[in-house]
Amino acid sequence: MTRQQWALGGDLNVARVGYGAMKLTGWPKGDRPGRETALAILRRAVELGVNHIDTSHYYSRDGVAANELIREALHPYPDDLVIVTKVGALVEGSDIALPAAEKTGLTPDNLRRGIEANLRSLGLERLDVVNLRMGDLDRTETPLAAPLETLLALREEGLIRHLGISNVTAAEFAEARKIAPIACVQNLYNLSRRDDDPLVDACAEAGIAYVPFFPVGGFQPVTAKHLDAVAARHGATVPQVALAWLLARSPNMLLIPGTGSLAHLEENIAAGALSLSPEDLAELG
Repeated sequence: MTRQQWALGGDLNVARVGYGAMKLTGWPKGDRPGRETALAILRRAVELGVNHIDTSHYYSRDGVAANELIREALHPYPDDLVIVTKVGALVEGSDIALPAAEKTGLTPDNLRRGIEANLRSLGLERLDVVNLRMGDLDRTETPLAAPLETLLALREEGLIRHLGISNVTAAEFAEARKIAPIACVQNLYNLSRRDDDPLVDACAEAGIAYVPFFPVGGFQPVTAKHLDAVAARHGATVPQVALAWLLARSPNMLLIPGTGSLAHLEENIAAGALSLSPEDLAELG
């Protein structure tokens, strides 16, 4: 059972523990599960109450694409399933290896191309939430306003329901809110990496979801003083405590831990029922 819900964008009620699909593809690096395991993970997640899946059309490597797996596993989609995707400087997954000058996804034509690729691969007529991912290029040369205005126009065409922003600074967050309604912010944040504390609080005050990527550390597993001791007291794993800490941190926090393991999927979702005491939270700092 996942703990509590959040109205994403004000009208999409999602469980606060969702699922991130990136690891199903091994993008941009790393192992991935076999196809049947990947499909089983997606189906099991929904069975366990997950109704918020994070993906992107560029989560694709060696012919394995997250959106296509999601469509095969879950289409026709449950009525309450919310699929959140993203567009940005990358047009294709392989673009991550290009020099910055050749990452052209933020142009109006390529943003439309990215939206249409997500719609086509997911089998949808409208995307629930699209995050504009910034920060993959030199920030001094990539202002947020123009690409966000392009997405706003695509929203007005009916291709997108809600807009979010990803990998942004506090200043970009403030700028984005002047341009369009923002449903969520997706940034790096976890028990060990708390630079975004002020932005978490600003989002909470504004009623905007905060969605941390790498919630248990990603390629650098989360570490914190006393983490092992708290986990041992609860008979839980360290990642479960890290996820439970995020849920306790702020009510607008939505989690999208990714995994290519059915066992880890079960553990991640079970973390939604793990309640940390005030003493635990104080010990974790």
